[in-house]
Order: sequence, then structure tokens, then C-alpha cells
Amino acid sequence: MDRRPPFEINGEVIAPGTRRTVDIPVSTLSNHTPVNLSVHVIHGKRPGPVLFVSAAIHGDEVIGVEIMRRLLRATPLKSVAGTLLAVPIVNTFGFLNHSRYLPDRRDLNRCFPGVSAGSMASQLAHIFMTEVVQRADIGIDLHSAAIHRTNLPQIRLTPGNPRLADLGQAFGAPVMMESRLREGSLRMAAEEAGVDVLLYEGGEGLRFDEFAARSGLNGILRVMHQLQMIGGKGVPRTRGVPVRASRSSWYRAPRGGLFRGYLAVGDAVQPGTVLGAIANAFGDVESEVLAEVAGIVIGRTNMPVVYEGDALFHVAETTRGEAAAEDISAHQDAAPLFDEDEII
Repeated sequence: MDRRPPFEINGEVIAPGTRRTVDIPVSTLSNHTPVNLSVHVIHGKRPGPVLFVSAAIHGDEVIGVEIMRRLLRATPLKSVAGTLLAVPIVNTFGFLNHSRYLPDRRDLNRCFPGVSAGSMASQLAHIFMTEVVQRADIGIDLHSAAIHRTNLPQIRLTPGNPRLADLGQAFGAPVMMESRLREGSLRMAAEEAGVDVLLYEGGEGLRFDEFAARSGLNGILRVMHQLQMIGGKGVPRTRGVPVRASRSSWYRAPRGGLFRGYLAVGDAVQPGTVLGAIANAFGDVESEVLAEVAGIVIGRTNMPVVYEGDALFHVAETTRGEAAAEDISAHQDAAPLFDEDEII
């Protein structure tokens, strides 16, 4: 059998059966510090697909970086077929500043595919597209909720894409949500380039969440196994059947005040379920927030002080809410807390 050719990226050559971190120049800070897009390449001896996994396109979504750290240490990756392109931090600028955005205040996930001579965000999007995304056959992009909100681990799917539906099922997150493509997003630009992308959501901005971290890691390993990139040893089995939903509803604050949320992500709701209540500071005025559909809570705010119109709860519409909530509870009970050394 002919030896598999090496993988070339940014002028560097990675031989079959080896792994290496490649630093692709992006820019230079005002203090002359270089900024790179760092890609860890695992190039297997055996042929197979090229998979990219990315995190921190929004710089404050640090849970994806932790998932990537665990992934690159995972035992099943000692023998890989195909090629894995792992990018733990796409938006270095935002990551260093604990910010969702780049210094030019642009959202990187609205700037794809980018151009080589555009804004800072557009240039970074262009580099990531040309050096990583367009070199791949399939991708997994890791996200979390923004700061002050938390998301239940979930997969976002492009409607009408059976390949992504199969891979989303293999990923095994508690919920699979159909989500339309947005102009300027990585998913839209990648799919226009022929690269399907699973989008993972879980946890909160600027926070670690063990359930979200473990769900993300296990899901990536299951997808790699589904793609025949790794064997089954060391790949966790799925628990329960993921809920698939095509619609969801946001429940917003009917007034400003002090918000008390009664439900957590993963809880089931029925029409009339009291999600929470908002009171004024004197306690003489209170408004309840009621669910209008059957479903499961997939996102909620963590802020106790709210303004009228603030998003409070995100509910995926499904008749399987109660069964899904039981599966999620079993998952959470099985996930141990972080060890202090592991966090550091």
C-alpha cells in the first residue's frame, strides 16, 4: 500500500502518523506582539476525512477551549485515520480581552468568508477560511451562551441536511435544534464552500461548566468514530435519544425589576408552567412569566436584575420534554465536578 502523502499547511509539512502545532501569522499588536492562528494538526497514517474543530470564534466562549484541551489529550486520538485540524482559539484578540468581539467591535461570526484586505475581523475570517475550513471535509464549531446566560448542551443543524442530521444524532447532545443559516456566519460560508458544519452550544461565556465540557468532548469523539477516524475504544456511548426540535421560543421580561428564575436548563415545561417572576424592589408588584408551549429549557439568563424586554428563558418546543429532562438529569449526575488542578 502506498504511503499516505503528508499534510501541508502554511508552508509546513506534517508527515503521516505525526502531529504538530502550526502558527499561522494573523497580525501584530500595537506593542509589536505577533498574533497567530494556531492549528494543531494530527495527520493519521491511514486515509480518511479531514475534520476541523474550532472554538472561541467569540473570544469569551472559553468552554470550547477547555473541550479542545481535553480532546487533544484523549486516548482515542493516538491512532487517527484522516486528519484532524484543531483550532482551540480562533479569535485571539477577544480571548485575551475576555470579550466576545474583536478590537474593532465586530462579531467575527458575522464576517465570513472575509477578504484579505478588509477589516481586522474580515482578514481573520479570510485566513481561517482559506487555511483551515476550505482544507476540510466536515467541521465542528464550539460555542457557548454569551456572558450572563447559560445554554443546555445542544447541536444546531442546518434544516434539510441529512448528513448533518446523522452526525448530530451521533454527537449525542441532549437536544438537536434546526437553525437557519445566518449571513456572514461561519456555517453559511463553510456550507457554501461545500463543508458541512455542526454547531455545538453549551455553558456560559467566561465560565467553565463540567456538563457542557464533557458533553462537547464526548460528542466530538462520537462524531469521529462515526466518520471512522477513530475506533470505538474509549468513546462514550450515548445516553437516551436526543430531542430534535425545529422551533423554539424566547420568553422576555414583561417589566423591569428583580428576576427570580424557578427553572434550570434541562427542565421540562408545559403550557402554564411558571418559569419565574419579576418583582420591584419594594415587593409590592410582581409579574409571573408563564410558558406557552410544551418543551424543554435550553437557555436562560443568570442575571437577577432585568429590564423590560430582556431575554429570560429559551424553550425548545417538543412533546418529549419530560423524558429528555430525565435523561439530562442522569447525565448531570454522572458528571463529576472539576478538580482544582484540572482547572489550573
